[in-house]
Amino acid sequence: MTTTRPSANRTRLGTAVLGAVGLSLVLSACAPLVLGGAAVGTALVASDRRSSATQLEDQTIEMRAGSRIRDQLGGRANVYVNSYNRQVLLTGEVQNEATKAEAQSIVSGVDNVRSIVNELQVINSPGFSQRTTDTLITGRVKAGFVDARDIPTTAIKVTTTNNVVYLMGRVTAKEAERATHVARNVDGVQRVVRVFEVLTEEELKRLAPEPSVQPSNVVTPPPGSSAPATTAPRQ
Repeated sequence: MTTTRPSANRTRLGTAVLGAVGLSLVLSACAPLVLGGAAVGTALVASDRRSSATQLEDQTIEMRAGSRIRDQLGGRANVYVNSYNRQVLLTGEVQNEATKAEAQSIVSGVDNVRSIVNELQVINSPGFSQRTTDTLITGRVKAGFVDARDIPTTAIKVTTTNNVVYLMGRVTAKEAERATHVARNVDGVQRVVRVFEVLTEEELKRLAPEPSVQPSNVVTPPPGSSAPATTAPRQ
């Protein structure tokens, strides 16, 4: 077996991901983690395996579902809502099975939700220390994906709750196995749950954007005509 070392650029990028995670914890314990800025966000939209309309739908689903859960469940639950291609993943903690079922019922009433994976745990809400650990694990998994080279990082969504890593996205069977292997070997991970939409190679090819044709800046004069005159700049 031949072991290939990750390139220096990818290693630095993986380190940058972890650095951004650590910075987010220092800035705010409650704020969501945001990697990159508007320019990076635009690039990710272009390389995502969802259409831009579906990405917007997923964001809307997350906001509406999260708001309704907070309004209706209040302190009885600590729920994280993630949506990918209109499939919703619920993670976090609830006080009892009835509240777990109620949370799912609330989300099912949100427009455009295709399916729900309910991974809510009936336990007491963990403290700040556990949430910090979960955020760090998510950062390590993402950094591992970057260093792995053969994992489509923009096609996979990673979230961690109580040391359990959840992977969402549209991937091939080979990509799913590779991502699971990398995540499973990250320090602190107890279990990996796959919530993938598995694509065939043919389906993946159909998702690839067609290359754009750039117009040429060179203008060829028609036969028998002279090239346009140019004026040299004054010295």
